[in-house]
Amino acid sequence: MKPVKVIGGGLAGCEAAWQLARRNIPVQIHEMRPQKMTPAHRTGQLSELVCSNSLKSVRINRAHGLLKEEIRMAGSLLLDAADECSIPGGTALVVDRARFAALITSRLEANPLVEIIRDEVKELEPGEYTIVSAGPLVSDTLAGEIEKLLGSGSLSFYDAIAPTVDAESLNREKVFVQDRYGDPGEGSYINCPFDKEEYKSFIEAIKSGRTVPLHSFEGEQLFEACLPIEVLASRGDQTLAFGPMRPVGLTDPRTGTRPYAVVQLRPENMEKTQYSFVGFQTKLTHPEQERVFRTIPGLEKATFERLGSIHRNTFLDSPRLLDEFQRPRKAPHLFFSGQICGVEGYTESMASGAMTGIYVSSLILGVEPAPPPATTMTGALLKQLTIPPRRTFQPVNAQFGLLSTEGISERNKKKKRELLTHRAIEHMSSYLSQTGIGIDS
Repeated sequence: MKPVKVIGGGLAGCEAAWQLARRNIPVQIHEMRPQKMTPAHRTGQLSELVCSNSLKSVRINRAHGLLKEEIRMAGSLLLDAADECSIPGGTALVVDRARFAALITSRLEANPLVEIIRDEVKELEPGEYTIVSAGPLVSDTLAGEIEKLLGSGSLSFYDAIAPTVDAESLNREKVFVQDRYGDPGEGSYINCPFDKEEYKSFIEAIKSGRTVPLHSFEGEQLFEACLPIEVLASRGDQTLAFGPMRPVGLTDPRTGTRPYAVVQLRPENMEKTQYSFVGFQTKLTHPEQERVFRTIPGLEKATFERLGSIHRNTFLDSPRLLDEFQRPRKAPHLFFSGQICGVEGYTESMASGAMTGIYVSSLILGVEPAPPPATTMTGALLKQLTIPPRRTFQPVNAQFGLLSTEGISERNKKKKRELLTHRAIEHMSSYLSQTGIGIDS
């Protein structure tokens, strides 16, 4: 049996490869790192997380919690690794990113059906089963090859990485530990509280900050779900206070009251020697980041382990180009998965990769593939990639509003969500039982 070629060793590519190998199908993962690095990656490890180290909520009545439950049911390698590498993160699944990537790399290297090839794929070979999971930082050469095949149709938006700070450099007299709605002094998150005047000064500092200039050939297309803080600040002085700096569920132990605003810091590793800013993507220049972020209470003498950066993320106009199995209508052996096909987020990329692996496995094993029903979070998410073309396609996140509510008349929001969640799990279980052919237990 000829190996399936998977281009890209990120979250989607690794999950797709795992699903194929589980069904006794040989696979080759082509990863260009570390020979050729991207603007955001720092290592050659597979499934390296380049932005946040949070996979979002673990609560099953939340969209990302439900999506994770569905992927776990599909035998996900990545979520199994995430659970093993998890560090305290309140109600979120937060991982030690270095251990996470190392564990996934070692497990795939140890699988006899998986071959990892360190090279840059520059051409797409017709007639061979190929999964393009090159991610939003696809190389220029491969991007050109894709456009040659599909025609003009790829779009781009700008994604920014939040900075991280050395834990020992924090002023512990000004910050406090508490998860939202948790007990003061307990939890994983460090909170930097602002009073009203401190917040106003901080907003002015952000608005006056210099940002990284765009190249002449770049048009600025920002993704609404991942906006830089300076863009949010430009939309109104209170935008950040009601966004990533909202203080709900937190009590400053020094005052016994809720802060006016807060910057939250999330642990980056098990040892809690580094913390990342929550929701603080930015395209401020590096000197400006150091100047602005040291005005945050508790960060006056902060040592930044990594400053924020900006990079172009490329994705396809999937509703126009791809069918329900994430493949171009004109190239039935070519599949796309992960962020390049228009899903946004870690868990969403895992789901896309898992399903692509299942689709290709079905075809190879002689079974007619089928997408998961729209009553599941996985199916509802991927269905957004096939809705008829519209003027502007934006990457899609998991959210309960995507789920089909057909047959559910409950109006109480909480009860309705419980019904949708129960049905999603039931329908995903039924779907997977039909697509489990060839799994090597």
